[in-house]
Amino acid sequence: MTADGDLAGAPAGRRRRFRWVKWVLGAVILALLVGEGLYLWPRLHESWRTLTEIHWGWLFLCIVLQAMSMSGFGRVQKQLLHAGGVDVSQGKSVSVVYGATAMSLTLPAGQVFSTAFTYRQTRRWGASPIVASWQLVFSGVVAAAGLALIGITGAALVGQGIGFKFVGSLVVLGLVLFIGNYLARHPGMLESILRRVLALINRLRKKPADHGIAKLAEIRAQLESVELGKKDGALVGVWALVHRFADVACLGAACFAVGADPKLSGLLIAFAAGKAVGSIPFAPGGIVYVDATLIYGLTAGAGLPAAQAVAAAFVYRLVSFILVAVVGWIVFAFLFRTPQADDHEYEQEFKQQRRI
Repeated sequence: MTADGDLAGAPAGRRRRFRWVKWVLGAVILALLVGEGLYLWPRLHESWRTLTEIHWGWLFLCIVLQAMSMSGFGRVQKQLLHAGGVDVSQGKSVSVVYGATAMSLTLPAGQVFSTAFTYRQTRRWGASPIVASWQLVFSGVVAAAGLALIGITGAALVGQGIGFKFVGSLVVLGLVLFIGNYLARHPGMLESILRRVLALINRLRKKPADHGIAKLAEIRAQLESVELGKKDGALVGVWALVHRFADVACLGAACFAVGADPKLSGLLIAFAAGKAVGSIPFAPGGIVYVDATLIYGLTAGAGLPAAQAVAAAFVYRLVSFILVAVVGWIVFAFLFRTPQADDHEYEQEFKQQRRI
């Protein structure tokens, strides 16, 4: 297998057939860079002057808040693993979060590498395959719910009608935690639902009716080890909010660091839009299009002049992208660089779990 994840013996014709995709993606990225450069060129001088007058106290706070955000997600992971019967220290959990984030931000197809890396480490901590996969899925769902909460809050503030929408988004986050807790406590119901779905899939694929039933029983047995109680569920929700709102506060501190005074509603919407766009795996770290989204959101929504928006986006991305990636790779180099004997086994296991 090559470094790109393709079989080394793949036919040359197949490689040639998809070579044009790389050229198209390269041309699109180049066009985006040129377009953004042309758009920002008249404002770069003012942005640079703004950066030279940066408020260092706000920049320091920006770094602290980003560290709080990363620590919050480490707590989410730690608490979910605790619900699955796996106790791990906060230091180990956060170190994996930094390493996985560095991969996700800087590598092509980084989200796949980071997920596999997290899965491998949680298995080494003693999590079963199902608990390790469940933790990955549930932490992602909770993080997405927190992002939706931020976006809805920003939209509600624009209309000065925060009451119903804000409460509604909190209810959605609570429902996510409740459903996860309920299914963990009642794996029999989940197995019953999955049996019906599996029967339908087997019928469509013309497979034997009992195909995959044994795997469902295995999944149920391992899910019974997951007990997301009220305390764990509440802590997961709290730390998920810390993770997201500390990141928003980091963006706000970046704005204040360059002398800007953003509107709260626009700040929330710009942040939510930037994170949503960044989830599209078009380029490592969402370079160019995430920056453009943040700049536009801060200008159109938060009321910042273009020069300040560019400077604020630069400071925020310097901390949340470059600094986090650098720290993450340093952590990886010191703690996770050495290959382990079980790496191949867990890699194959992870691929099998993804196919379930």
